[in-house]
Amino acid sequence: MRTTSRRRFLAASAFAPLIMHADDKAGSRRPVLGSAEHTYEAYHDWGELPHSIQYGNTHGVVEDSQGRIYVHHTVGAASETSDSMVVFDENGKFVKSWGREFKGGAHGLHIRREGGYEFLYLCDTRRGVVVKATLDGEEVFTIGYPEQSEAYKPGPDGTRPKYSPTNLAIAPNGDLYVGDGYGSSFINQYNSKGEYIRTFGGKGKEPGKLDCPHGIIMDTRGASPILTVADRANNRIQRFTLAGEHIDFIQGTNLPCHFNYFSNGDVVVPDLGARVTLMDRNNAVIEHLGDDSASNWKETRKLARTGFTPGKFVCPHGACFDHAGNIFVVEWVEVGRVTKLKKA
Repeated sequence: MRTTSRRRFLAASAFAPLIMHADDKAGSRRPVLGSAEHTYEAYHDWGELPHSIQYGNTHGVVEDSQGRIYVHHTVGAASETSDSMVVFDENGKFVKSWGREFKGGAHGLHIRREGGYEFLYLCDTRRGVVVKATLDGEEVFTIGYPEQSEAYKPGPDGTRPKYSPTNLAIAPNGDLYVGDGYGSSFINQYNSKGEYIRTFGGKGKEPGKLDCPHGIIMDTRGASPILTVADRANNRIQRFTLAGEHIDFIQGTNLPCHFNYFSNGDVVVPDLGARVTLMDRNNAVIEHLGDDSASNWKETRKLARTGFTPGKFVCPHGACFDHAGNIFVVEWVEVGRVTKLKKA
């Protein structure tokens, strides 16, 4: 190859996408998870990720009304770009990236239609903020430290309680409920403009108390909306009224991280302890998908991609249904991992 041609080749290669979900030309079958009407074909490492982007921990995933998939990740140390948000079309083709300010702290991700527009709500554990943004990453408003809450007033030595928001839910009236999962285990409620309303929860094991309220969602499947919380370090799911009063617990998960509902009422729960749990509209367990909870997943999560077992999950951290009932799972592993569970 002549020098000029080689330079052109190398320049083009720098921007070429890394096709991570190309079909297996040898004809080997992909892992199949689940059973009956809840059967899925697993496409690990889904999405054409550009060479200039290397995943850090993949923490959040949502789908917009156009079928595009948004993945929020902390950005790998060797990544050429610091963009923390990667957007794909429904076929896994790279569309765009943005969000350098979330590098190292990219965590919770929620999408909501408001009027004729869709907005993303992002939690940053490093900076301790919740950001409302457009689908292109333009900031609408930011909620910072909950200084108005009595629960977060400085102690006698002047030290403020730790605050590190992990996920949020939005009520039908627009109120925001922010889970302080990596901070003081409270839930802070705000109105649609980001104005403070109340704080409830706090660290403990008794009903109404929480230990790492890591994920949070508004359950609108019944007559009245219910706030459902992934009370992760307490190894349970806990439900509250919109005023912050304890309702009950839901069993069936080990280390629940977050939630997403499908149109038929099914719910997917990424369980950090190496499995993804499906529940029906009555919160009864349907399946534990890709269950590898008996493994040493805390060590496996540090391995290279070749150390992951096909058809098994390592550390599911976020998950969402798409419009067709497929499930996207992102995992808390050092090299990042996005899996599409294609409904059979």
